[in-house]
Amino acid sequence: MDADEARIALFLDFENLAIGARDALGGARFDFRPIADALADRGRVVTRRAYADWSMFEEDSRELARNHVELIEIPQRMGAVRKNAADIKMAVDAIELAFEREFISTFVICTGDSDFTPLVHKLRELNKRVIGVGVKASTSAMLPPACDEFLFYENLEGVEPLKESAAEAEEETKERSVDELARLVTSTLAGLQRSTGEVVLASSLKRALLRKDPTFSEADYGFRAFGELLRFLESKKVVTLSEGPAKGDPVVAFATNPEEQEAFGVLVEVVRDLQARNGAPQLSGLKNQLRKRLPEFSEKRFGYGGFLQFVKAARTRGLVELTWSDDANDYVVTVP
Repeated sequence: MDADEARIALFLDFENLAIGARDALGGARFDFRPIADALADRGRVVTRRAYADWSMFEEDSRELARNHVELIEIPQRMGAVRKNAADIKMAVDAIELAFEREFISTFVICTGDSDFTPLVHKLRELNKRVIGVGVKASTSAMLPPACDEFLFYENLEGVEPLKESAAEAEEETKERSVDELARLVTSTLAGLQRSTGEVVLASSLKRALLRKDPTFSEADYGFRAFGELLRFLESKKVVTLSEGPAKGDPVVAFATNPEEQEAFGVLVEVVRDLQARNGAPQLSGLKNQLRKRLPEFSEKRFGYGGFLQFVKAARTRGLVELTWSDDANDYVVTVP
């Protein structure tokens, strides 16, 4: 048995998931297999428990039993009392398991209910990794940021999406652009390089992206795996990949980007022109002047945290000089 393999405990707030899936997917029944398949990629599931009044979900209970899920019965009660009973039982069982089974490293909490946010916080305080799973339309905005990773049920492989009109689909999915993806990856990569001073592995980059946004998924951009996403960015000359210490976990670094070189060239031209007309320009306002010639310019696209950092990179390359002026209370930029 692999000592590094994650041991996973799975807890399902079944009523929340079943009703949420039915409403979001046009009456479709909740299917457990996509969740099981997604977790199989992440480790070994050692505990599977689902909580509900199973008299309301007889057919679902049989499917879950076939998938070796322990069914925890919450007797029929009225309204919120029944719901609170299920929530409390599930939370108590999760905390109890966290103390009794130290070998369990990951807890998967399947619900969209914000009432489980304190449970997520407590599990993370106990040094447990927490993955949330919920239906997008019925998931509270508070829950995903509390988790280490959050998976939307309807985005899982094997879940058939509800057919919508083209207009509704465009509004709902809001396709993310390649430029947005490049900015996200490069800014995260730059942050890791600054904070660690070491080479950045693909696995470390993925973990950092999830810390920034637990709902991040390469599938949202049309990629089947994170490695495929990185190879696409390499083809766009955003990053370079080289062999890492482990197979399938390459070293990720910045590529020499022609667009970045163009931006540095325009910066030099702008500074030279302003310097010839009015003397050395100040840093403030320089970005606006640059955008007059290069309207799509954004330093974050190249992995820089701010415009000052971009100008400092130009100084490091010997393209400009950057000095602080006490009189102007600002940086002054000149061309050597």
